[in-house]
Amino acid sequence: MKTILQAENLTKVYRVGSVDVHALRGVSLDVEEGEFLAIMGPSGCGKSTLLHLMGGLLTPTEGRISVDGEDMTAASDARRTDIRRRKIGFVFQRFNLFPTLTAEGNLRLAERIHAGGRDNDKEAEGQRREVLKLLKLEDKMHHKPLELSGGEQQRVALARAVINRPAIILADEPTGNLDTENSAIVLNMFQEMNYRFNQTIVMITHNPEAAAMCRRIVQMRDGQIVAPSTGVQL
Repeated sequence: MKTILQAENLTKVYRVGSVDVHALRGVSLDVEEGEFLAIMGPSGCGKSTLLHLMGGLLTPTEGRISVDGEDMTAASDARRTDIRRRKIGFVFQRFNLFPTLTAEGNLRLAERIHAGGRDNDKEAEGQRREVLKLLKLEDKMHHKPLELSGGEQQRVALARAVINRPAIILADEPTGNLDTENSAIVLNMFQEMNYRFNQTIVMITHNPEAAAMCRRIVQMRDGQIVAPSTGVQL
């Protein structure tokens, strides 16, 4: 199997006043192409820091991150941005939707950014409708975020992350603020994208039921991986 995401001996130290806070302490993790991986652990253990480092949103104090063979650590800011645009989709607890755009408008903006500003709307329209249908949002296409429930907003945020079929999806507690029904829709969508398009998904979660839907679970504690290879057969 091909390793599509690799973290090598990552350390992240934050300076808080006169104190050094060690968020990560030498974390190494290989993620294979097509994996659906959960990262679990108590609050403050470094899960989100690891995810943000792997997505190029933060830079490590020490260590190296490789995305599909490209060294993110040595790359310039512009190069990291380009790698994220082409290969990574993010889903966060905060939806970060543009409030003046409809659900469809938020997806079209993501498509334009991915295409470097070019408008290939005719080619993308069918795919956009398919994703919205899978997330049970086909009747919400023309609604703006404030006209949607929290669960519907999170599903639009997920649709935006997957609309361009990035090789890697990084999800930080995507069901943390959702009820059971909306959580199931989001997790089923992840499974669909993973199986159907072989997209690699790394998901942070506190929810054992959500983690059980993944193929592998990594446990973290105190800035380190303590159980890296729990396999889950689906």
